[in-house]
Amino acid sequence: MKPFIESIEFRGLEALRLNGPRGASAVVSSLGGQVLSWITPDGRERLFLSERAVFDGSVPIRGGIPVCFPQFAGVGKLPKHGFVRTREWSVTTQRCGDDFALATLEVGDDESTRALWPHAFRAEITVILEVDRIDVEFCVENTGPEPLAFTGALHSYLRVVQVEDAALEGLHGHDYLDAANGNRIVRETGTEIMVDSAVDRVYFDVRRPQLLRAGNLSLGIRSQGFPDVVVWNPWVDACGNLTDMPANGWRHMLCVEAAAVRNPVNVAAGEEWYGRQTLLVV
Repeated sequence: MKPFIESIEFRGLEALRLNGPRGASAVVSSLGGQVLSWITPDGRERLFLSERAVFDGSVPIRGGIPVCFPQFAGVGKLPKHGFVRTREWSVTTQRCGDDFALATLEVGDDESTRALWPHAFRAEITVILEVDRIDVEFCVENTGPEPLAFTGALHSYLRVVQVEDAALEGLHGHDYLDAANGNRIVRETGTEIMVDSAVDRVYFDVRRPQLLRAGNLSLGIRSQGFPDVVVWNPWVDACGNLTDMPANGWRHMLCVEAAAVRNPVNVAAGEEWYGRQTLLVV
């Protein structure tokens, strides 16, 4: 069957299902412009979506690939991870070929966003689904008369069977901000990152791809445009404090995020910026 796209309801939300080649599929919600599911032709779900996630828009959806903009985490005065995760995005493009399905959603400023952040903007997410990969491209256009600056991320929750058995390669030699240990700057000396406690790190100026070795859920991870890589797992105690995560949720996910954290992205009036994360089955 040729790839096609359909409008669906997902946990009460308006969403698109991209039906790609050989049975691959992805679900993108209009709430937050958020990818909520990515299933590869082997039938395996590759993203973690919390079974306790809230879908009424009162809080961001826990899991999938949230869009953090125009602020990453608490790096500034805006709500944590910005404000687009709980806003409605509109579909602007749907396109399919023999070997892909593509959808674009966008969101812009209005009175409520300008009360928080005094900039005119248009943000766009494009999801491209192929047989064994998914590309998520984020575009920010400055539609106002003044320059703007932002931090942000594609906050990808990757599914693993058991995070203690997973290893992340590709970050050796990079400095990182260790938020789980007093915001110290540390040099990564290991060839792989194993998770055996809470991990909350921003790796700076990463130009190499990463490899998540996680048994039959292993993925290659590559980003363009985003200078930093965030690695996050809340572990047992912090997970217990998250009301929208099951007690054992930490065990089945690892966030490996394409991010711009240390140095804000500057966009001149009338200009655009692009960043992308690619997830590839290995």
